[in-house]
Amino acid sequence: MKKEYKRQNQYSITKSFTSAAVGFAIEEGLFELNSKVCQLFDEAIKIEDPYWNMMEIRHLLTMTMGLETPILMGDSRKTLKESDWVSYVFRQKVTEKPGTVFQYNNAGPYLLGVLIQRKTEKNLIEYLTPRLFDKLEIKPLEAEFCPKGYVFGAGGLQMNVRELGKFGQLYLQRGKWKGEQILSEKWIEESTKKQVECGDYNNSQVDGYGYLFWHLKGDAYMANGKYGQYCIVLSDQNSVISVNSPETEQSDRVGRYIMKKFR
Repeated sequence: MKKEYKRQNQYSITKSFTSAAVGFAIEEGLFELNSKVCQLFDEAIKIEDPYWNMMEIRHLLTMTMGLETPILMGDSRKTLKESDWVSYVFRQKVTEKPGTVFQYNNAGPYLLGVLIQRKTEKNLIEYLTPRLFDKLEIKPLEAEFCPKGYVFGAGGLQMNVRELGKFGQLYLQRGKWKGEQILSEKWIEESTKKQVECGDYNNSQVDGYGYLFWHLKGDAYMANGKYGQYCIVLSDQNSVISVNSPETEQSDRVGRYIMKKFR
């Protein structure tokens, strides 16, 4: 099998597919950007904390939930004794007013995937298949699941670099594929533009965060997963760069090379 056809874990690039799913869900009226999170989950109905109760869907998308600490990150999921991850998330302390502090966290994308599954009775992959994957001619995908059977919307999606490139091309074309408007042009514009500052994550290229997308300086943005997974949309150059890498030791070098070469 050619390397470009071999599927591998996309890690946090999965978050950007969750972003697309939220775009479809909002367009279909399942919830809104300003819907209150605690009103959408039975596990949170009795929470009295004012910060939890002011949290909105947009805060899950922009990594501004304000949790005391990031959770469900990396290998910590393998040793987590909790089997009910939704309840686990809602037991966390919110120490910052939602919307005010950027904190890279897997809790938000996970809750978004759970919410879509509960609203539609289709897991995140099943929900996206007729709306996105079938349109892009991407065959059924494997993903990571939590102990309760929800697709983990923050990581674990398995695909190859060609399939990833199609996703980037769809976004470059502002949601249109073979003449059909698949995903709202407005959603693509809103989700990929700079919504919040991203603090310590800012560097010579990254200057903010959208809805589960990194915004880059200039007219560009990217989905990014650890160990050198990239889907970069350079709107100003009418180009898409997709990269799958197995680089576990010096993955930052992959990103630096791409940026130096094409930016």
